[in-house]
Amino acid sequence: MSTEATWVDVPGGRLALEDEGAGPPIVLVHSAIVNRRSWDALTPLLVDAGYRVIRYDMRGFGESIAEPVEYAPWEDLIAVMDSCGVGRAAVVGNSWGASNALDTVIEFPDRFVALGWLGGGIGGFDRGRTPEEQALMDAEGKAEEDGDPDLAAELDVQIWVDGVGQPGTRVPARIREAARAMDRQLLEPGREFGTNRLTEPRANDRLETVLIPVLAIIGELDTSGTRAAARRLAEGAPNVRLESWPDVAHMVAMEQPDRVAATLVDFLAPLPRWS
Repeated sequence: MSTEATWVDVPGGRLALEDEGAGPPIVLVHSAIVNRRSWDALTPLLVDAGYRVIRYDMRGFGESIAEPVEYAPWEDLIAVMDSCGVGRAAVVGNSWGASNALDTVIEFPDRFVALGWLGGGIGGFDRGRTPEEQALMDAEGKAEEDGDPDLAAELDVQIWVDGVGQPGTRVPARIREAARAMDRQLLEPGREFGTNRLTEPRANDRLETVLIPVLAIIGELDTSGTRAAARRLAEGAPNVRLESWPDVAHMVAMEQPDRVAATLVDFLAPLPRWS
C-alpha cells in the first residue's frame, strides 16, 4: 500500500495522486473547495473493505499544477486511471468532482462500472438558488474580488460545510478547519486552474445514456440547487439509487465517512468484480 503522492503528466498540467489498497479500483474526485485530503477519513474504510482506492488533486488543486490552457476534466480522470493501469473503475465524486465524474462516465462509458454522486452537479442543469443562498454566494464572490481570502474561505465553509442557515457548531470544528485550510490555499492570488472545457451536449441532455448503477447521496442541509440536481439525476438516468440524508450538508464524505463507506460497500457488493 502506497501513501506517497505520485505524479501524472497531462497536457498543460501535472496531477498528484495516491494509490492505496488492493482489489477492485475506486477513483475519488474531490469538490471545488478542497483537495484529495478531503477523502482522508473515507479512504482507509474502503481499503479495509477490500478496494483499491485512487484519489488525485484536480488541476490547480492541492499539489497538482495547472498551466493557463483549456483542458477537459474528463480526460484528466482517464489519464489518472491509465497511469495506474486501471481499465475499469467505480468513480465517486463530491460536488464539482461529482459533476466531472458524471461527465467522464458519459464520455467514456466503457471505463466505469458504477458512479457514486455525492452532493454533486449536472452540467447544463440550472439549479437556481434561494435568496439566502444567493446573498451568501454574492458575499463570497465580493470577498474574493476585494482580496479578502480569509473572509471568502469562511463564507465557503458556511455555505458548503455548515449548510446555509446552519450554526457553525453543527459539524465538528476539525472538519470545518480542514475544509477552510484547503479552501484558503485555493484562494491565494495568482493560483492557476486552467480553463475547464465543457462537454457538448451537456450532461443534463445525456442522462439517459448513463446505464451503469448510480448511487446519489444528497444531504437535506445542502443547497436547494444541489438537492434539485439529485432529483434531476434520479429522474433522468435509468439506474439510480437516491438517498436523502436529513443531517448532512454538502461535504458528505467529510461529515459522515463511516456511513458513506458502508453505503458504498453495500451498493457495490452485487457487482461482478472489476479491475
